[in-house]
Amino acid sequence: MRILVTNDDGIYSPGIAALAKIASRFGEVRIVAPDVEQSSMGHAITASRPLSYKKSPIVFEGIDAYRVNGTPADCVALGQHLWEKTDVVLSGINMGPNLGNAMWHSGTLAAAKQAVLFGMKGIALSTPAGEDGPDFELLDPFVEKALKILLENPDLNLINVNFPKNPKGVRWTRQSVRLYDNKIVPALDPMGRKSYWFTVIPLEAAEEGSDRWAIENDFVSITPLRLDLTNEAELVKAQLKYPIS
Repeated sequence: MRILVTNDDGIYSPGIAALAKIASRFGEVRIVAPDVEQSSMGHAITASRPLSYKKSPIVFEGIDAYRVNGTPADCVALGQHLWEKTDVVLSGINMGPNLGNAMWHSGTLAAAKQAVLFGMKGIALSTPAGEDGPDFELLDPFVEKALKILLENPDLNLINVNFPKNPKGVRWTRQSVRLYDNKIVPALDPMGRKSYWFTVIPLEAAEEGSDRWAIENDFVSITPLRLDLTNEAELVKAQLKYPIS
């Protein structure tokens, strides 16, 4: 199995080193990651300038690694072009969770989606960072278990996986869709100039069985996703209520 590993935190992130190490137990691994952090980049692709890649300044034992001056989606596109017959793309382990509504702007998940668009399996993996950073040694057996489940299952193509700080088990989950209060926090930079931080405040509790509920209860969350955003129920109602001749 040929496994392309990428992320949105950049080539220097300890999360990508941890993921590549575990992925190497399942097949041949190559790393192609952004040269700088691309968090919350979403599914942006670079179309206004050429892309380039260089050998990684970080040494990953036994693994070829490259850095790209582009987005996570760019890394997948370029990686699969340069490395023929890639079977699966693993994106992460992201330094911070990608749950619920965060899936819409996640660069980590975008890399997995890009893989599926190219006909490969895409798996996004994330965990809370905290003040001291994740304990990747503690997470190691849970990451390996999640990969074993997903890599051996041909029916699942796009999957979002989140690991709590101290997992006690694994759960299949659905995406949590909660309402948020968008909040803009004004501030001043060191030069006294106005700046603004965008943040959100959850307005609703996590629903049981959702990805947020799992993480809040110390379970690894595995959520199968799809690229088709069509609201099938609303489509049927619209066709019946507003027929177009």
